[in-house]
Amino acid sequence: MKAYIITIGNELLIGDIVNTNASWIGTTLTQSGIQVEKVVTVGDNQTDITESLEEALSRSELTIMTGGLGPTHDDITKKAVADYFGSTLIKHEPTLEHIQKIFEKRGLPFTKSNYGQAMVPDNAEVLFNKWGTAPGMLFRKNGNIVVVLPGVPHEMKALILDKLLPKVKETERGQGIYKVHYFQLAGIGESTLSDEVIGDIGDMFNGRMSMAYLPHIWGITLRISCYADTEDEADKALEPVKEHIRKTASEYIYSESADVGLSSVIGTLLRSKQATLSTAESCTGGLLSGRITDVPGSSDYFKGTVVAYDNEVKKAVLGVSKASLEQHGAVSKEVAIEMARGVARQLGTDYALSTTGIAGPDGGTPEKPVGTIWIGYWSKKQELAIKLNLTKDRMINRDQTVVIALDLLRRRLNGIETLPYNLKPEFL
Repeated sequence: MKAYIITIGNELLIGDIVNTNASWIGTTLTQSGIQVEKVVTVGDNQTDITESLEEALSRSELTIMTGGLGPTHDDITKKAVADYFGSTLIKHEPTLEHIQKIFEKRGLPFTKSNYGQAMVPDNAEVLFNKWGTAPGMLFRKNGNIVVVLPGVPHEMKALILDKLLPKVKETERGQGIYKVHYFQLAGIGESTLSDEVIGDIGDMFNGRMSMAYLPHIWGITLRISCYADTEDEADKALEPVKEHIRKTASEYIYSESADVGLSSVIGTLLRSKQATLSTAESCTGGLLSGRITDVPGSSDYFKGTVVAYDNEVKKAVLGVSKASLEQHGAVSKEVAIEMARGVARQLGTDYALSTTGIAGPDGGTPEKPVGTIWIGYWSKKQELAIKLNLTKDRMINRDQTVVIALDLLRRRLNGIETLPYNLKPEFL
């Protein structure tokens, strides 16, 4: 099944709001075996909405529209869609009662505009929205499905997962499948992964299979996909490719799920070892510990962090020696290792990571330019540091430092001796 995504709103076009809905819908549909044909964004303009809908119906079997279902005058999606399908708006009593209860509970006045949200096209199937005030609407035309959803992200997501996908899967039976498998990798560049590690595997693909390299801040996502008549056929076609990637790129793979990130993987590894972790941060200013604690339940293994931005804090709290600071400077392997060692001792953890560097945009010197970062690692068996030479962009430097530090830890927890990007370890 092919899908067409239409996101609606002037605020999306001018950049007031980042269009996260389109990204989430595309990912969710792909993971459900639905091929996204096209994504478009249009303003609150009936002509543009109608033209996009017309194109969508000519190119796909499933069209998802989001946005423009609110109670204000600029929310015109419902009218545009109703006119296109020749609908008459009628009152949907369950939605009206639901909206009235919401306003009553909040002690807010119920207005004519709010009443209008309970009016729905008479030829649409209503997708009851228990998470908000604008119901979803589903139309069927010549075997195609058009679903119109609110633009509020949590409402849209719930309606797709709970209401739409079960209906789509029922419709798709007997129509073949589109199956996708993901690999999440870190610590290697895209060209190196493609040319030197995985190599040219074009002869492993038939005409219904494809592979895409998707670089991002956390590393690279490899997506391999296959169209097939049955799930068993798709599995048989994908398996040789999956095994080749596992064999050639094993040290870089941290997950085979689009939903399981590097921080989650590290949490699972620490739990399996009944081990604990702490961090000491200078240039990342708490960003590293923030990524670690993004994972629910991270208190099982993460004890805490020390943000030692000032050298006095490095000395007084972490026990970094005055001699190391004076002889080598705060941005050095000596200080990085002493920071990791110090926080592990202070918080009593089995593992520790540290970061110290010149994130930018200022502060660099000829000897230590902007982008010079040291990451420290400490465990009961080993302590080391690695040096990064990154960019002149502050946020990129901080983000990449966090990812490389976490990948360093992942490798050590898995007994992988190599380091991210084949960096060389340095010891005291």
